[in-house]
Amino acid sequence: MGSIPDFLPTPATPAGRDGLAALLERPERSVVALDFDGTLAPIVPDPDQARAHPRTVPALARLAPRVGSIAVITGRPAGVAVRYGGFAGVPGLEHLVVLGHYGAERWDAATATVHAPAPHPGVAAVQAELPGVLDHNGAWRGTYVEDKGRAIAVHTRRAEDPQTAFEQLREPLYELAERHGLIVEPGRMVLELRPPGVDKGVALEEYVRESGAGAVLYAGDDLGDLAAFAAVEKLRSDGLPGVLVCSGSTEVTELAERADLVVDGPAGVVDLLNALADAVDPPAESR
Repeated sequence: MGSIPDFLPTPATPAGRDGLAALLERPERSVVALDFDGTLAPIVPDPDQARAHPRTVPALARLAPRVGSIAVITGRPAGVAVRYGGFAGVPGLEHLVVLGHYGAERWDAATATVHAPAPHPGVAAVQAELPGVLDHNGAWRGTYVEDKGRAIAVHTRRAEDPQTAFEQLREPLYELAERHGLIVEPGRMVLELRPPGVDKGVALEEYVRESGAGAVLYAGDDLGDLAAFAAVEKLRSDGLPGVLVCSGSTEVTELAERADLVVDGPAGVVDLLNALADAVDPPAESR
């Protein structure tokens, strides 16, 4: 493996250093995969107001031609992530892929289309019952319900006491989800009710194997990204080098404890993307 340039942050673990060295050695065979909220976009009280960090798209457009593939993996609908990210029609991002709803949806920049199966029937049932559940548990005030189409997210960040509201809703929402064949994915002041069998780990592993990648980097910030971290660890055990990056947050410490590299939120992720672009210059297709 080659050395890591001084201007790049160095992973704290041997496996992370090996993964980064492999990416730098063969960038044209590498996948860079990224969460959206909290990683490419700052966390905001109203999820409908989330937008990619101002420097995200230019950084991705610099890096994308220099690596094998870039994928955004998010719990949001793929089309929403594309709009909030500003990813469509950007020179340099012609081959970007957005895997929405934890991989249940896929948007390809090359065709500008979303492919998705039919929604799980339990989502509509939960949506119908949820107002009554929130009202019964006294958690309606300040609680925001986000309809994701294939999932329902209950945010408590705008409640008077966000953590208390989060804990108060945990049990009743788990019960509601179970009644309708769904699962609950907890996150940063959010409880998401979604179908089982799909997560960022499944989406990431399938995409990496589909792409034929020889190395992978994944960056995330929340509990839902732990499945993607586990997927990278599994791929590493199978001999495929990988790097785990945490977009640092004081709200979630589990990712930082498992990450090879911790950066300072979305701004730190953007800095890392730009540094990677500098390290693997020139573009991969010119090799």
